[in-house]
Amino acid sequence: MKATDYTKLADSDLLVKITEEKAALAKMKFNHTVAGTENPMQMRMKRKEIARMKTVITQRKNNGK
Repeated sequence: MKATDYTKLADSDLLVKITEEKAALAKMKFNHTVAGTENPMQMRMKRKEIARMKTVITQRKNNGK
């Protein structure tokens, strides 16, 4: 998803989505350590998605001040 797609979601939905993505990333890291993955770039993409969501939340907090 793009950052513009995340701006359409509510804060509570974003927080839930962040926790889900963090859990998926942790699982991917574990599986990569144990057996390796076909595409290690997926982990980078997950990290970037999490960062995008956190950025949207931070922007909302800063604009509210």
